[in-house]
Amino acid sequence: MSTFTVKAEIRWSDIDPNFHVLHSKYYDYCANARLLILAQYGITMQVIQDEHIGPILFREEAVFKRELKFGDEIEIRIRLLKSNEDFSRWSFTNEIWKNGDTLAAVVTVDGAWLDTVKRKLVIPPQKFQEAFAAMPKADNFNL
Repeated sequence: MSTFTVKAEIRWSDIDPNFHVLHSKYYDYCANARLLILAQYGITMQVIQDEHIGPILFREEAVFKRELKFGDEIEIRIRLLKSNEDFSRWSFTNEIWKNGDTLAAVVTVDGAWLDTVKRKLVIPPQKFQEAFAAMPKADNFNL
């Protein structure tokens, strides 16, 4: 099993009145990780702009397991969970781990590619498909 890992920093602005990380910040950490994995595999923001194609989410779901607090060291482990053959529809699983050994949350997203000019769903260009084919896959990856 291969995994793409991103470290994240808990900021003071991430903390809620109960002195743990605000629930919406979990989603923010994972959204950033998704942009970083795209860039790592050649789908940079510049490429997205040049191709007039961007990712769009249909569903984003978090299962919270342990609270995160200021001072915790966190990393997001991201893998492709499923897709269709042309990678026009896909799902990612994002695991948020704290202090190296405690699973704090699992965030799952389902998405697709949107033509940003026509505002319609599209099949991504070949270079996007090749990037997705090379990305780390979940153990239970489903094509």
